[in-house]
Amino acid sequence: MRIGIALPTNHTRLSATADPVQTLISEVAELAAAGLDAAWFIQRFDHDALTVAALAAREVPDIAVGTAVVPIYPRHPITLAMQARTVQATSHGRLTLGLGMSIASFVEQTYGTAPHPRIRHLRDYLKALRALLDDGAVELESDTLIARTPQSEPLHGVRPRVPVLVAAAGELTLRAGAELADGLIPILSGPRTLADYTVPTLTRYAEAAGRPTPRIAVIVSGVVTADVAGARAQAEQNMQPYATIPAYRAALDREGVHHPADLVAIGDEQLLADQVAAYREAGATELIYTQTAIGAPDDEQRTWKLLGELAASFRSP
Repeated sequence: MRIGIALPTNHTRLSATADPVQTLISEVAELAAAGLDAAWFIQRFDHDALTVAALAAREVPDIAVGTAVVPIYPRHPITLAMQARTVQATSHGRLTLGLGMSIASFVEQTYGTAPHPRIRHLRDYLKALRALLDDGAVELESDTLIARTPQSEPLHGVRPRVPVLVAAAGELTLRAGAELADGLIPILSGPRTLADYTVPTLTRYAEAAGRPTPRIAVIVSGVVTADVAGARAQAEQNMQPYATIPAYRAALDREGVHHPADLVAIGDEQLLADQVAAYREAGATELIYTQTAIGAPDDEQRTWKLLGELAASFRSP
């Protein structure tokens, strides 16, 4: 099982730096030195996640890069495919493209237009994206998407094909990811939900479609710290917006927890190691850690060191 970190871990701290892009690249080097398998970049409204992934991959050769996640609004699949293939060529095959639909109300408020029927649009989007990543060409017209390229233009050096993971919580997105992508990035899925619902559902749809066993890169949260109360308060503040979003609320209810912060491992090294073991046992193929900066300044380095050691142990024969 691979273990990576989602960057930036602290948006406020990053925005205060003189050169935030170089800061992110320096953090990727720290992750590689700690033995982590991957650096995943969060898409916000400042830097572009795929661009930073390309730059980081050029400067830090010993770590995989990914996006967790790039919203499909407002990027057309032709545009996203060009970006992803460029990063894959630059990184010599180390990119995983994580994408998601975002929240409908957010799309409407931010871009001023109502999104298409969400699941149909996601499926059409993935069909177009797969064609573009496989062949460099697409011919698709539906009621949610038009995507046509005048000719096939594969980018030389893009090997292997860019893997695509879909951020998902509910069954319809799980099915889309199983049938049309390479796997899932489950959001707010605890070990119980992963083992009893996410993995069986995903596996069932993938087998029915004749697809390979999907990758399951779970977003998890944890920090090694002695200040449990302080870190818990910060986690509650950071994660409060997710508590009432219907899809995430359903995932929390399925796990049997009240607040998203209840899923965060906050404590000593053993607690975090037990969390990693629980997700591995539940069927995760990869973990993407967030909330590693909610403790004291030195706690994040302790957390990365432990996760790097655990990642290295999984690589050992």
